Amino acid sequence: MQSLKEKIVCITGASSGIGAACAEEFAKLGCHLMLLARRRERIENTAQRLATAHGIKTFTAQLDVRKQKEVEQFFHWLPEEWQAIDILVNNAGLARGLAKLHEGNVNDWEEMIDTNVKGLLYVSRAVLPSMVERNRGHVINIGSIAGHQTYPMGNVYCATKFAVVGITRGLKMDLLGTAVRVSSVDPGLVETEFSQVRFHGDTERASKAYAGLTPLTPHDVAQAVVFCATRPPHVNIGELTLTPTDQATVNLVHRRT
Repeated sequence: MQSLKEKIVCITGASSGIGAACAEEFAKLGCHLMLLARRRERIENTAQRLATAHGIKTFTAQLDVRKQKEVEQFFHWLPEEWQAIDILVNNAGLARGLAKLHEGNVNDWEEMIDTNVKGLLYVSRAVLPSMVERNRGHVINIGSIAGHQTYPMGNVYCATKFAVVGITRGLKMDLLGTAVRVSSVDPGLVETEFSQVRFHGDTERASKAYAGLTPLTPHDVAQAVVFCATRPPHVNIGELTLTPTDQATVNLVHRRT
């Protein structure tokens, strides 16, 4: 296990769910945290709590990864002590809606594509040159098993996660010959705000996604992320998929009710 003590970890979408859990797991290892999200108050509270609990440094910023110029300027003007990012966790992402393509909401499509694909690209483009120049670093993309299998009415969301798989594999080829590592962690059902976001705040409908089974927790996924990051430098975990025991495929699950 490679020590990550005092490494700088940048996490997008760090205000809740998998992003917040990743912050906690990396803080336990003594990493310094750069937490980015649209909800400033949440990341500031998380940063303060983890800094106090683990004696680490934290840096927070309100950032919308969909806005290319904003992303570019943010990373360009980072304080010098935060510029050498060691691990980038591209976690910001979401699903919106569940509909047949010919009945889909175009605004939902735009939000998913802009966040899940373009946002990941914008942040990676801003952070990677420094990693390549220093010949060290690790990019960990949070994907989904929906990037390996499609499911009914998940058309555009699945397409964005297939794109994450393609970007991750292509990036590994681009970085061949450097010591920069690239991974994707692709979970199945995880109980977060994901379904509430997908169904635009419909809590009752969202709860049905996890009914009768034991889903993954955000910390299950965060521990997989940390596993990738703590392998010896000569080991690159390319793709790591994890599902609940109650889930066999993207849409085949065992429910006990």
